[in-house]
Amino acid sequence: MRLGLFGINTDLCALDPQVAAETALAAEDAGWESVWTGEHYVLPDPAVPSSPTRPDTPFLDPFVTLGHLAGVTRTLLLGTGVTVVPVHPPVLLAKQVVTVDRISGGRFLFGIGVGYLEPEFRALGVPLSDRGVRTDEYLEALQALWTTSSVRVVGPRVSIVGVTAGPRPIRLGARPVHVGGASPAALRRAVTRAHGWYGWAVTPEQTAAVDAQLAELADNLDRPAELGRLEISVTPAGRALDASLVAAYADAGVDRLIVSPPGRVRRDRDALLRFVTDTPAALL
Repeated sequence: MRLGLFGINTDLCALDPQVAAETALAAEDAGWESVWTGEHYVLPDPAVPSSPTRPDTPFLDPFVTLGHLAGVTRTLLLGTGVTVVPVHPPVLLAKQVVTVDRISGGRFLFGIGVGYLEPEFRALGVPLSDRGVRTDEYLEALQALWTTSSVRVVGPRVSIVGVTAGPRPIRLGARPVHVGGASPAALRRAVTRAHGWYGWAVTPEQTAAVDAQLAELADNLDRPAELGRLEISVTPAGRALDASLVAAYADAGVDRLIVSPPGRVRRDRDALLRFVTDTPAALL
């Protein structure tokens, strides 16, 4: 089991980026495989039922944060958990991804999703209603920008013609993509486009059920051979982790646990560093 640490750009890590750097270094030393950002540019105020996050929760930009952390770490993988693809113009997003990929020496993991918060979409000037098809069009555009010259991608929401974007990702055409979400469209996207699936706040039982759905889809959809086996990453549901629960996730097919520290830990530097230092030895 590989361990990822969620929330490296929020709470105290957002208010004091030096704490984010200290946390990432502690994670690297303690044996964590990766650190992951969340993504919110604004939050509904007052809060809405669909949002689990308080309106005053601080978030830094994921790509700037991971670029900062790439400069202070050497082996730690750096992931977005997740980038809400349809709110990002694809040309700009392609450049952000390549920049972090290059700065980190190929250590970037691109977690993606379609989003869900209508007030945030509205504030960004993007409709929520077509976010799924917009995501698929944008993913096509990203792949073209990363792999081809004199790009031509024309669709209802994208028009990119006669341009080339350099440099290319370090692993040309193989940028690790991890699709978040458990909707039928998200699972199809994971099987046909991605290296992995990322489930948020799911139990081992829920994970096993999704894994079975993914296996069934893989039997009926074309999955490019270069994507390899679909990795399974999850952020565990609320209860405290212990070694037996980690084993249950492993039995459910999980390759990577992306652990979100308790809220009180994320707001206290010493508690966060203790959590990061002690957790791998306690769980693995």
